[in-house]
Amino acid sequence: MSRSPAGGAPGEPQQLSLLQGFPASAAEASGPALAAQLPVARVLIESSLPHLDRPFDYSVPAALDADALPGVRVKVKFNGQELTGYLLERTAGSDAGHPLVPLHKVLSPVPVLTPAVAELAGRIASRYAGTVSDVLRVAVPPRMAKLEKEFAPDGRLDPELFGTETFGLATDVSLPSPAAGSVWATYRNGPAFLSHLVAGESPRAVLSALQGYGPGGWPRMVAEAVAAVRISGRGAVVVVPDYRDLDRVESALLELLPAGDVARLTADDGQTPRYRSFLRVLSGAAGVAVGTRSAAYAPVRNLGLVVCWDDGDDLHIEQRSPYAHSREVLLLRAGQEGAACLLAAHSRSTETERLVVSGWAQAVEAERTVLRRTVPRVLNTADSYELEHDPLARIARLPGAAWRAAKEGLERGPVLVQVARAGYAPSLVCETCREPARCTACSGPLAIAGPGGSSAVPQCRWCSSPAPVWRCGTCNGVRLRRGATGALRTAEELGRAFPGKPVVTSSGDQIKATVPETSALVVATVGAEPVATGGYAAALLLDGDSLLRRENLRAGEDAVRRWFNAAALVRPAHDGGLVVITADDAAGVGALLRWDPAGYASRELALRQELQLPPAVRVASVTGGRTAVGHFTEAIQQRLAAQGTVLRTAGPAPVILPAATGAGRTPPRESAPRDSAPRDSGEEVRTLLFIPYAQAAEATAVMRAVKAAAAAKRSDDPVQLRLDGVDVL
Repeated sequence: MSRSPAGGAPGEPQQLSLLQGFPASAAEASGPALAAQLPVARVLIESSLPHLDRPFDYSVPAALDADALPGVRVKVKFNGQELTGYLLERTAGSDAGHPLVPLHKVLSPVPVLTPAVAELAGRIASRYAGTVSDVLRVAVPPRMAKLEKEFAPDGRLDPELFGTETFGLATDVSLPSPAAGSVWATYRNGPAFLSHLVAGESPRAVLSALQGYGPGGWPRMVAEAVAAVRISGRGAVVVVPDYRDLDRVESALLELLPAGDVARLTADDGQTPRYRSFLRVLSGAAGVAVGTRSAAYAPVRNLGLVVCWDDGDDLHIEQRSPYAHSREVLLLRAGQEGAACLLAAHSRSTETERLVVSGWAQAVEAERTVLRRTVPRVLNTADSYELEHDPLARIARLPGAAWRAAKEGLERGPVLVQVARAGYAPSLVCETCREPARCTACSGPLAIAGPGGSSAVPQCRWCSSPAPVWRCGTCNGVRLRRGATGALRTAEELGRAFPGKPVVTSSGDQIKATVPETSALVVATVGAEPVATGGYAAALLLDGDSLLRRENLRAGEDAVRRWFNAAALVRPAHDGGLVVITADDAAGVGALLRWDPAGYASRELALRQELQLPPAVRVASVTGGRTAVGHFTEAIQQRLAAQGTVLRTAGPAPVILPAATGAGRTPPRESAPRDSAPRDSGEEVRTLLFIPYAQAAEATAVMRAVKAAAAAKRSDDPVQLRLDGVDVL
């Protein structure tokens, strides 16, 4: 039920009364002349307050009748202030029961919020127990008035102003025959998938791509799928993790589609280029939207295909409330608009494996004969044969087999060296007792930023405080040693081991997208591996055990994904391509040795289902002060119990801040810090609620209602509610 706006200060609990929503003065009581038809506008106010997450009714003055169209940005008077919002719809009447406050202003006559995106935002808010306003903050980019005046001088977007014809059937499309020149022809179910797209149908597929470079790489496969759906006259949305993947996919799309048909949507390009691309998609000038997280909401007309590349990458998770995942946004959108869906990666996440097992999507995989002639040979230095010939291989950071692979590979081209951490010495320990060295100011980990030998001064990675004089709190020792070696230190050591060979680093804020095919050692942190046009001659995957030792439910799954992503950049075995991995994990390493990402994902999913852990169930985390978390979770359990549902819980437990990791990538600039929950007792705790899928809709609705009620009452400090957070287990 919609209501008219209440009085009082913004954020205060609404005191419902008979006077609520009445104009503040007699002049306003008479009000301006109203629109002759559909005089009521339902407006969603831009506010992250949960109890304001609903439409409010306003009257439409006759002067604003022509511009007050559904989807436009408006300004309204609410609680004594002027707030912005979106006009959702126009109606003939209101159930408020009293005179309505008139719309104050139409900020722009351009309808930037389409009905499909508005409906999608509501579904995302319901799934993640968030607010629609928070979802729209990501879905609709900030307004650039100059661009609107340029491309919509009369409020109507004209595709011809962008130099493009009206959206429709793409005739200038180059698509090889699925049975001949297409890369999809070498994959089981690949030609059928393309054929269904060309025919205007909506198949759903999970692709395990083999190559990550060259003309047969995954960008070409994504581009061919998009070209197929454009031939059918429908649009497409492609979402990738970061700007490097975006550049590659965009280049591949432009090889098959007209330049004006592809719109690039990412905050990394700046607000003006992003808004221009948004208007191109909105007007129908562009039929394909490709970008990072926010591109999942692009208002593409007649949507026929959604594509998500590497859904296991945590860059797909929005860092602001309600923390939606791009994969889930695209899945909901595909179901809502009847579009085809393609989830592609070199590996396979447990979430996509669940879709395959349930029959919702079909697997698109290469035959074993094709796989053997496409992928590199993989060698594990921790197997019995290698240990018999090199007993020190288990403890050496660069075993003999890895050194020989690098030496031989450098004779044929570049060699990739994947390491777990950025920096020089990102972790220090006491030389006597091996306890981690901690900062005396904030208890953060000590590290050495660069080379300097014994004269290098350690400093805290959290507060940057130097520690020229340090003493161990456990054994009273005063000498430090490296607990881990970063990318810079690894590059320094390899430079000494291979004199005369250039060493390239890609880590931290110095990430490289590509490297030449010349002989060189390329040291990169996980996720920051550059692409060599002709593929790497060899790859050394170091620090595998460090990746597996992370205290996270998905540590093994994430390590396997990173290994496959790096190995896919190496030439085939018949061209001398070799991958050497140094890790003891039998299941993960075995999957890489057999090149069987689906088998590993199936095993992980079976274990999670047996233990009733995500993604076999959904998980909600409630974080904040102990009292507030207790009251919040108790209210949820009571409401669900009244409906006959009891959720399994864990906690409350103290929240431990994770140490910084060498992830290899910096977060996208469109990210923002997560919500911070005020502490009511000096201790932050977290409670987990495990939700079966059968009760998920009911449970999230209750959580959303409890969150709104708590925000309105303000009896406790606020808490942070997250659904399906990958870092909470």
